[in-house]
Amino acid sequence: MKRILIGALLALPLALASFPSQASAAKIVVRPVVKPKVVRRPVVRRPVVHRPVVRQRLIPGHWENTRNGRHWVPARYVRY
Repeated sequence: MKRILIGALLALPLALASFPSQASAAKIVVRPVVKPKVVRRPVVRRPVVHRPVVRQRLIPGHWENTRNGRHWVPARYVRY
């Protein structure tokens, strides 16, 4: 019985808050949305510089045998 009474007392404020209240009679002022003015500037393009094409070939990493034993040589690019 106590649980039912406590549950009803807890639910009562929530039930009262869910009822719709009277609408306000105040005027609603809606301001027009003013978009900021966008200033378009011309794009400054640099002149195209023609460079000779440099071709490169990847030499993969590999082991090399030397007088002191085997040594790892890392990969590198070689121009040709």
